[in-house]
Amino acid sequence: MLVSLVLLVLGALTAVVTPRLMARAQWPEREPVVALWVWQCVVAGVLLSFGLSMMLSAAAAWQAVRGQVFAPAPRAVVEAYALAAYGPWSAVIAVLLALGGLWTVAMLVREIHRAQQRRRRRRSELLVRSPLMPGEEPGSGPLVVLEGERPDAWWLPGAAPRLVITTAALGRLKGRQLDAVLAHEQGHAQARHDWLLHCSTALATGFPQVPVFAAFRDEMHRLVELAADDVASRRFGRLTIALALVELNEDRGVFGPCPTPDAQVPLRVNRLLAPVERLTAGRRLRLTAAAALVPVVPLLVAFVPGLSALG
Repeated sequence: MLVSLVLLVLGALTAVVTPRLMARAQWPEREPVVALWVWQCVVAGVLLSFGLSMMLSAAAAWQAVRGQVFAPAPRAVVEAYALAAYGPWSAVIAVLLALGGLWTVAMLVREIHRAQQRRRRRRSELLVRSPLMPGEEPGSGPLVVLEGERPDAWWLPGAAPRLVITTAALGRLKGRQLDAVLAHEQGHAQARHDWLLHCSTALATGFPQVPVFAAFRDEMHRLVELAADDVASRRFGRLTIALALVELNEDRGVFGPCPTPDAQVPLRVNRLLAPVERLTAGRRLRLTAAAALVPVVPLLVAFVPGLSALG
């Protein structure tokens, strides 16, 4: 069987089957960090399968590409891939996959550009609503307080990341709840969750019909919040961060019967107040190792014929 077609089928099966398997699993809510790693490995495996399939299809279609891909390889290695048997469809597959790769890069660049625009706009608004005092240096403190009637808090990433919080939120947060909110947002910043969100959004926007990319985006938005909740709860306790979430979101109607854009907040609060036991260290290690093997599989499929020929 042609290696490029095997890789193409492998990538397609992974993209279709993985979301269904992960949707049935109960452990991601217990181990969000491990789940984040699993999703990243799966998506990397899908992209790697398609990329290697494109490379081999292009090598079969055009002699110039073949010379670059197999330049240092002995003749036996080239013959092991039977490139001459690919037929005219190899060029079509290579072009389609190359266009998909270019579209992916374009979507990622667009998403990063939009994120930078949003960040600049927020910083400009911040300077208007909270101007610097005489002698104050920009970004001199990690906390910025804004006058506002609505309780809100958010992390503003950048060279000098800062936690922005409104006076209404300060009036609601009691005791160590403010420290817990700060720890939550710092958890996002330290793990660079913004990059995960950018990549997942770019893939889901560029390929809305691919199940794995749509599920990747939805799960990233959910799991990064759970992971940041765990960071805060380890320092200040589950009850503290749960009460802080309630205080910040109570007036938004998220705890009512009607669905809202912040419908995950009640689930996060319930998870914090009624925690389930974590997976054992051994099972976490096995899941991590198994996920790391997902991108290795397409590499093995691609290189085994050549390695067998050398053997």
